[in-house]
Amino acid sequence: MTDQAWDTLSIQAVSAAGVVYFLALLAYSAQWAARRGAATEEGSPRADVFGRFAFLLTVVAAGVHLLALVARGLAADPNRVPWGNMYEFTLTAALVVTVVTLLFFRRWNLAFLGPWAVGLVMVVLMLDVVWLYEPMAPLTEALSSPWLVIHVIAAIVATGVFTLGGLVSILYLVRASGRLSSLPAAEVLDRISYRLHAFGFPIWTFAVLIAGPIWAHQAWSRYWGWDPKEVWAFITWVVYAAYLHARATAGWKGRAAAIVALVGLATLWFNFIGINFFFGGSSVHSYSK
Repeated sequence: MTDQAWDTLSIQAVSAAGVVYFLALLAYSAQWAARRGAATEEGSPRADVFGRFAFLLTVVAAGVHLLALVARGLAADPNRVPWGNMYEFTLTAALVVTVVTLLFFRRWNLAFLGPWAVGLVMVVLMLDVVWLYEPMAPLTEALSSPWLVIHVIAAIVATGVFTLGGLVSILYLVRASGRLSSLPAAEVLDRISYRLHAFGFPIWTFAVLIAGPIWAHQAWSRYWGWDPKEVWAFITWVVYAAYLHARATAGWKGRAAAIVALVGLATLWFNFIGINFFFGGSSVHSYSK
């Protein structure tokens, strides 16, 4: 296949993934409606069928989503990893949200999270295509390094996990207010949010405090330069470190912890997207747009 054919396939696969995510969302909605219509929430065969179908559609959507990323990398000349700009970063982070949901679907009983996760990913894909899309281009000199794979994939994985944890924190606040009784108990949501953040924090630490400075030294001959993205990445690390420390030592749980987690999520996404619009011209990371 030619580079143009791979690029076309990538664009088509993103659109197809969005459609399958939407079908999965419809199936999850049908599952919810079947449970609401049953005499009891448990033991509804129709709801179980819709739930299994929704899970299968989510798996298919993740596969098509992955195909879009692989094709994007193969469309470049020379071939490269698909993490050269914000369009590609966000596309990958959205896939991480889906994959983490699927991986822990049964272990952490995340069936309730299915519709919210696929809905979030579907919206992100739409915004990614409409707002962040960049034509295929070779990597800049600074990005042509093995540390691109090490640093960026760690940052993307942590971003996806933190985003999912933030989503659970929002659901906790909604559930704690007495709404959406179909969700698990608020205590369960609080615990799942903590697990997700605890899982993502070491990965973010490695990306920001270890791999990032090493790559910066290789590319710009300095480990730290007070670049806006470096500063905000560290601010994000501090917020999440405070969140986990407060939970471990002061026993912070519930609403206060959820709010801190959402502050961390806000700093995270401001670092990934907002910096490009407010400080793009003054940042050595301006290539990541």
